[in-house]
Amino acid sequence: MMRSLLIASTALTLFAAPAAAQRQPTPEQRIDRVERQLRQVQRQVFPRGQPADTAGFSDDPAASQTVVVALSARIDNLERQLADVTRLAEESGNRVATLEAELARLRADQETRLRALETGAATASGTGSNAPTEAPATSESPPPRPQPKVETPATTRPSATAATVPATPATGSFAADGEAAYDVGFRLWEQKKYNEAIAALRAMASSFPGHRRVSWANNLAGRALLDKGEPRAAAEALLANYRSNPKGERAPDSLFYLGQSLMALKQPGQACKAYAELEDVYGSTMRPALRELLPDAKQKAGCR
Repeated sequence: MMRSLLIASTALTLFAAPAAAQRQPTPEQRIDRVERQLRQVQRQVFPRGQPADTAGFSDDPAASQTVVVALSARIDNLERQLADVTRLAEESGNRVATLEAELARLRADQETRLRALETGAATASGTGSNAPTEAPATSESPPPRPQPKVETPATTRPSATAATVPATPATGSFAADGEAAYDVGFRLWEQKKYNEAIAALRAMASSFPGHRRVSWANNLAGRALLDKGEPRAAAEALLANYRSNPKGERAPDSLFYLGQSLMALKQPGQACKAYAELEDVYGSTMRPALRELLPDAKQKAGCR
Protein backbone atom coordinates (compact mmCIF):
# COMPACT_ATOMS: atom_id res chain seq x y z
CA MET A 1 0.00 0.00 0.00
CA MET A 2 2.78 2.41 0.90
CA ARG A 3 4.61 1.67 -2.33
CA SER A 4 1.47 2.44 -4.35
CA LEU A 5 1.14 5.84 -2.66
CA LEU A 6 4.81 6.64 -3.32
CA ILE A 7 4.48 5.74 -7.00
CA ALA A 8 1.36 7.94 -7.31
CA SER A 9 3.08 10.86 -5.63
CA THR A 10 6.11 10.61 -7.91
CA ALA A 11 3.87 10.47 -11.00
CA LEU A 12 1.99 13.61 -9.91
CA THR A 13 5.27 15.45 -9.40
CA LEU A 14 6.54 14.47 -12.84
CA PHE A 15 3.35 15.57 -14.53
CA ALA A 16 3.07 18.88 -12.54
CA ALA A 17 6.59 20.08 -13.45
CA PRO A 18 5.93 20.44 -17.21
CA ALA A 19 2.62 22.16 -16.46
CA ALA A 20 4.31 24.71 -14.17
CA ALA A 21 7.01 25.28 -16.76
CA GLN A 22 4.33 25.98 -19.33
CA ARG A 23 2.64 28.51 -17.00
CA GLN A 24 5.90 30.61 -16.42
CA PRO A 25 6.77 32.65 -19.61
CA THR A 26 10.37 32.83 -20.65
CA PRO A 27 12.23 36.21 -20.68
CA GLU A 28 12.02 36.28 -24.47
CA GLN A 29 8.26 35.89 -24.30
CA ARG A 30 7.96 38.67 -21.75
CA ILE A 31 10.09 41.02 -23.89
CA ASP A 32 7.97 40.23 -26.97
CA ARG A 33 4.82 40.97 -25.02
CA VAL A 34 6.18 44.35 -23.78
CA GLU A 35 7.23 45.29 -27.32
CA ARG A 36 3.75 44.50 -28.64
CA GLN A 37 2.15 46.62 -25.92
CA LEU A 38 4.58 49.48 -26.63
CA ARG A 39 3.75 49.39 -30.35
CA GLN A 40 0.06 49.55 -29.51
CA VAL A 41 0.62 52.63 -27.34
CA GLN A 42 2.76 54.27 -30.04
CA ARG A 43 0.05 53.70 -32.66
CA GLN A 44 -2.44 55.48 -30.40
CA VAL A 45 -0.12 58.42 -29.51
CA PHE A 46 1.57 58.83 -32.93
CA PRO A 47 -1.05 57.87 -35.53
CA ARG A 48 1.25 59.09 -38.34
CA GLY A 49 4.24 57.13 -37.22
CA GLN A 50 7.28 57.64 -35.00
CA PRO A 51 8.37 61.24 -34.11
CA ALA A 52 11.51 60.97 -36.21
CA ASP A 53 9.37 59.93 -39.22
CA THR A 54 6.91 62.85 -38.87
CA ALA A 55 9.34 65.73 -38.19
CA GLY A 56 8.89 68.57 -40.66
CA PHE A 57 5.11 68.33 -41.11
CA SER A 58 2.91 71.29 -40.15
CA ASP A 59 0.86 69.13 -37.77
CA ASP A 60 3.77 67.45 -35.97
CA PRO A 61 2.79 65.92 -32.64
CA ALA A 62 3.72 67.88 -29.52
CA ALA A 63 6.52 65.43 -28.71
CA SER A 64 8.33 65.75 -32.06
CA GLN A 65 12.11 66.03 -32.16
CA THR A 66 12.00 69.71 -33.20
CA VAL A 67 9.87 70.72 -30.23
CA VAL A 68 11.99 68.68 -27.84
CA VAL A 69 15.17 70.35 -29.09
CA ALA A 70 13.56 73.82 -28.85
CA LEU A 71 12.39 73.16 -25.30
CA SER A 72 15.83 71.93 -24.31
CA ALA A 73 17.43 75.07 -25.74
CA ARG A 74 14.98 77.30 -23.88
CA ILE A 75 15.67 75.48 -20.63
CA ASP A 76 19.42 75.90 -21.14
CA ASN A 77 18.93 79.62 -21.83
CA LEU A 78 16.80 80.07 -18.71
CA GLU A 79 19.41 78.29 -16.61
CA ARG A 80 22.14 80.59 -17.95
CA GLN A 81 20.03 83.69 -17.26
CA LEU A 82 19.26 82.48 -13.74
CA ALA A 83 22.98 81.94 -13.11
CA ASP A 84 23.74 85.48 -14.40
CA VAL A 85 21.04 87.02 -12.21
CA THR A 86 22.34 85.15 -9.17
CA ARG A 87 25.90 86.29 -9.87
CA LEU A 88 24.85 89.93 -10.36
CA ALA A 89 22.80 89.86 -7.16
CA GLU A 90 25.78 88.57 -5.19
CA GLU A 91 28.09 91.21 -6.72
CA SER A 92 25.59 93.98 -5.97
CA GLY A 93 25.29 92.78 -2.39
CA ASN A 94 29.06 92.84 -1.99
CA ARG A 95 29.28 96.35 -3.48
CA VAL A 96 26.55 97.66 -1.17
CA ALA A 97 28.26 96.13 1.87
CA THR A 98 31.60 97.68 0.85
CA LEU A 99 30.03 101.12 0.29
CA GLU A 100 28.22 101.01 3.62
CA ALA A 101 31.42 100.09 5.44
CA GLU A 102 33.37 102.85 3.68
CA LEU A 103 30.64 105.42 4.43
CA ALA A 104 30.58 104.44 8.09
CA ARG A 105 34.37 104.76 8.24
CA LEU A 106 34.30 108.20 6.61
CA ARG A 107 31.62 109.48 8.98
CA ALA A 108 33.44 108.15 12.05
CA ASP A 109 36.68 109.71 10.85
CA GLN A 110 34.93 113.03 10.19
CA GLU A 111 33.34 113.07 13.64
CA THR A 112 36.70 112.33 15.27
CA ARG A 113 38.39 115.16 13.39
CA LEU A 114 35.60 117.61 14.18
CA ARG A 115 35.72 116.75 17.89
CA ALA A 116 39.49 117.29 17.91
CA LEU A 117 39.11 120.65 16.15
CA GLU A 118 36.35 121.77 18.50
CA THR A 119 38.50 120.85 21.50
CA GLY A 120 41.42 122.83 20.09
CA ALA A 121 39.19 125.78 19.31
CA ALA A 122 37.82 125.79 22.85
CA THR A 123 41.36 125.82 24.25
CA ALA A 124 42.42 128.72 22.05
CA SER A 125 39.18 130.69 22.45
CA GLY A 126 39.53 134.42 22.87
CA THR A 127 42.39 134.86 20.43
CA GLY A 128 40.08 135.30 17.43
CA SER A 129 42.90 134.27 15.09
CA ASN A 130 40.80 132.24 12.65
CA ALA A 131 37.46 134.04 12.80
CA PRO A 132 36.68 135.63 9.42
CA THR A 133 35.08 139.06 9.59
CA GLU A 134 33.39 138.84 6.19
CA ALA A 135 31.28 136.37 4.25
CA PRO A 136 33.14 134.07 1.84
CA ALA A 137 33.44 135.42 -1.68
CA THR A 138 31.58 133.69 -4.50
CA SER A 139 34.73 133.05 -6.51
CA GLU A 140 38.42 132.49 -5.94
CA SER A 141 39.13 136.20 -6.44
CA PRO A 142 40.04 137.92 -3.14
CA PRO A 143 37.64 140.62 -1.87
CA PRO A 144 38.67 144.30 -1.86
CA ARG A 145 41.42 144.88 0.67
CA PRO A 146 43.43 147.89 1.84
CA GLN A 147 46.69 148.51 0.04
CA PRO A 148 49.66 147.24 2.05
CA LYS A 149 52.00 149.83 3.46
CA VAL A 150 55.39 150.34 1.88
CA GLU A 151 57.79 148.41 4.04
CA THR A 152 61.49 148.56 4.67
CA PRO A 153 63.57 145.40 4.28
CA ALA A 154 63.36 144.91 8.03
CA THR A 155 59.55 144.56 7.91
CA THR A 156 59.18 142.33 4.88
CA ARG A 157 57.26 139.07 4.71
CA PRO A 158 57.98 136.54 7.54
CA SER A 159 60.97 134.34 6.85
CA ALA A 160 61.13 130.58 7.21
CA THR A 161 62.68 131.04 10.67
CA ALA A 162 59.96 133.43 11.74
CA ALA A 163 57.32 131.00 10.55
CA THR A 164 58.12 128.72 13.47
CA VAL A 165 57.08 131.44 15.90
CA PRO A 166 53.34 131.62 16.62
CA ALA A 167 51.80 133.99 14.09
CA THR A 168 49.89 137.08 15.13
CA PRO A 169 47.14 137.49 12.52
CA ALA A 170 45.77 140.51 14.39
CA THR A 171 48.59 142.69 13.11
CA GLY A 172 47.88 144.62 9.94
CA SER A 173 51.19 143.57 8.40
CA PHE A 174 50.50 139.84 8.69
CA ALA A 175 46.98 140.11 7.26
CA ALA A 176 47.99 142.41 4.41
CA ASP A 177 51.07 140.38 3.46
CA GLY A 178 49.03 137.17 3.40
CA GLU A 179 46.41 138.77 1.19
CA ALA A 180 49.10 140.05 -1.17
CA ALA A 181 50.82 136.65 -1.35
CA TYR A 182 47.57 134.89 -2.17
CA ASP A 183 46.72 137.54 -4.75
CA VAL A 184 50.02 136.82 -6.57
CA GLY A 185 49.19 133.12 -6.84
CA PHE A 186 45.62 133.85 -7.93
CA ARG A 187 46.73 136.19 -10.72
CA LEU A 188 49.18 133.57 -12.00
CA TRP A 189 46.38 130.97 -11.99
CA GLU A 190 44.14 133.38 -13.92
CA GLN A 191 46.91 133.72 -16.55
CA LYS A 192 47.09 129.89 -16.77
CA LYS A 193 50.67 129.90 -15.51
CA TYR A 194 49.90 126.87 -13.42
CA ASN A 195 53.40 125.86 -12.32
CA GLU A 196 54.21 129.39 -11.12
CA ALA A 197 50.79 129.66 -9.46
CA ILE A 198 51.22 126.38 -7.58
CA ALA A 199 54.65 127.45 -6.31
CA ALA A 200 53.36 130.87 -5.19
CA LEU A 201 50.26 129.44 -3.48
CA ARG A 202 52.21 126.77 -1.61
CA ALA A 203 54.74 129.39 -0.51
CA MET A 204 51.91 131.55 0.81
CA ALA A 205 50.42 128.63 2.78
CA SER A 206 53.75 127.75 4.38
CA SER A 207 54.77 131.38 5.09
CA PHE A 208 51.47 132.50 6.68
CA PRO A 209 50.23 129.69 8.95
CA GLY A 210 46.93 130.60 10.58
CA HIS A 211 45.99 133.08 7.86
CA ARG A 212 42.43 132.76 6.55
CA ARG A 213 43.76 132.61 3.00
CA VAL A 214 45.69 129.36 3.65
CA SER A 215 42.54 127.35 2.95
CA TRP A 216 42.05 129.34 -0.26
CA ALA A 217 45.68 128.89 -1.35
CA ASN A 218 45.75 125.12 -0.82
CA ASN A 219 42.42 124.73 -2.60
CA LEU A 220 43.53 126.84 -5.58
CA ALA A 221 46.82 124.91 -5.79
CA GLY A 222 44.81 121.70 -6.12
CA ARG A 223 42.63 123.26 -8.80
CA ALA A 224 45.73 124.40 -10.69
CA LEU A 225 47.04 120.82 -10.67
CA LEU A 226 43.70 119.65 -12.05
CA ASP A 227 43.73 122.38 -14.71
CA LYS A 228 47.22 121.42 -15.88
CA GLY A 229 46.16 117.77 -16.34
CA GLU A 230 47.40 116.11 -13.14
CA PRO A 231 44.17 114.82 -11.56
CA ARG A 232 45.88 112.36 -9.20
CA ALA A 233 48.14 115.02 -7.68
CA ALA A 234 45.15 117.38 -7.58
CA ALA A 235 43.05 114.82 -5.69
CA GLU A 236 45.80 114.34 -3.11
CA ALA A 237 46.24 118.12 -2.60
CA LEU A 238 42.50 118.79 -2.33
CA LEU A 239 41.88 115.91 0.07
CA ALA A 240 44.79 117.09 2.25
CA ASN A 241 43.35 120.62 2.37
CA TYR A 242 39.93 119.32 3.40
CA ARG A 243 41.28 116.94 6.04
CA SER A 244 43.79 119.38 7.54
CA ASN A 245 41.27 122.20 7.92
CA PRO A 246 37.63 121.09 7.46
CA LYS A 247 36.44 124.42 8.87
CA GLY A 248 38.48 126.44 6.37
CA GLU A 249 36.59 128.72 4.01
CA ARG A 250 37.51 126.67 0.96
CA ALA A 251 37.24 123.18 2.51
CA PRO A 252 33.84 122.62 0.80
CA ASP A 253 35.36 123.64 -2.53
CA SER A 254 38.19 121.15 -2.01
CA LEU A 255 35.63 118.36 -1.56
CA PHE A 256 33.81 119.41 -4.73
CA TYR A 257 36.96 119.60 -6.85
CA LEU A 258 38.15 116.35 -5.30
CA GLY A 259 35.07 114.82 -6.95
CA GLN A 260 36.03 116.51 -10.22
CA SER A 261 39.56 115.07 -9.98
CA LEU A 262 38.17 111.59 -9.33
CA MET A 263 35.94 111.92 -12.37
CA ALA A 264 39.02 112.78 -14.42
CA LEU A 265 40.58 109.58 -13.03
CA LYS A 266 37.46 107.67 -14.21
CA GLN A 267 36.34 106.84 -10.66
CA PRO A 268 32.72 108.04 -10.58
CA GLY A 269 31.89 105.92 -7.54
CA GLN A 270 34.56 107.63 -5.45
CA ALA A 271 33.47 111.01 -6.83
CA CYS A 272 29.93 110.34 -5.59
CA LYS A 273 31.34 109.64 -2.12
CA ALA A 274 33.08 113.05 -2.15
CA TYR A 275 29.86 114.79 -3.25
CA ALA A 276 27.86 112.95 -0.58
CA GLU A 277 30.29 113.99 2.16
CA LEU A 278 30.14 117.57 0.88
CA GLU A 279 26.36 117.58 1.33
CA ASP A 280 26.47 115.75 4.69
CA VAL A 281 29.15 117.93 6.29
CA TYR A 282 28.34 121.39 4.90
CA GLY A 283 24.74 121.20 3.65
CA SER A 284 23.09 124.62 3.84
CA THR A 285 26.37 126.36 4.75
CA MET A 286 27.73 125.68 1.26
CA ARG A 287 28.25 128.85 -0.74
CA PRO A 288 25.58 129.42 -3.44
CA ALA A 289 27.93 129.14 -6.42
CA LEU A 290 29.10 125.72 -5.25
CA ARG A 291 25.54 124.59 -4.53
CA GLU A 292 24.57 125.40 -8.13
CA LEU A 293 27.43 123.31 -9.54
CA LEU A 294 26.76 120.23 -7.40
CA PRO A 295 23.59 118.78 -9.05
CA ASP A 296 25.14 118.72 -12.53
CA ALA A 297 28.34 117.16 -11.16
CA LYS A 298 26.36 114.43 -9.40
CA GLN A 299 24.37 113.72 -12.55
CA LYS A 300 27.55 113.33 -14.63
CA ALA A 301 28.96 110.92 -12.04
CA GLY A 302 25.71 108.92 -12.00
CA CYS A 303 25.16 109.44 -8.27
CA ARG A 304 21.90 108.22 -6.79
